[in-house]
Amino acid sequence: MANTLQPWPEVMKGAKEHPVPTLQYLLRARGHTVVVDGLFGPKTDAAVRSFQSEKGLSVDGIVGPRTWGALVIEVRRGNEGDAVRGVQEEFQFRNLSGDPSKGLTVDGVFGPRTEAAVRGFQTAIHADVPSMVVDGVVGAMTWQALVSGMLSF
Repeated sequence: MANTLQPWPEVMKGAKEHPVPTLQYLLRARGHTVVVDGLFGPKTDAAVRSFQSEKGLSVDGIVGPRTWGALVIEVRRGNEGDAVRGVQEEFQFRNLSGDPSKGLTVDGVFGPRTEAAVRGFQTAIHADVPSMVVDGVVGAMTWQALVSGMLSF
């Protein structure tokens, strides 16, 4: 699948684990009160439906390309908050050491370590997808690569 990103995942009620925590952090960043527990249960479903309604999207509780596209928030060095935690969660998901202390800390602060992780990820994706810009900024394309699970195994 050279030259293209993997598609946005379709996530819905009953889903567990990746990318549900990232979805929950993004919902929180958009003002919805949900617990980040990795379980797409009734409260996450209600928050997704509310978000979809706010954005004029189909209210079906399914987080697909249009909902992801409306949900992601561009973040860069110096930003703080739940959207940054979502990015950091993606790198913790890719931490295959089994030791969370060896991965990126999910602290909501986009500092030098988060920027370095983003740039390294973008560089790796750029090798196969030349349109991926290596700038340390998590925009729509980088979010899609992260959430779709690229380079996660």
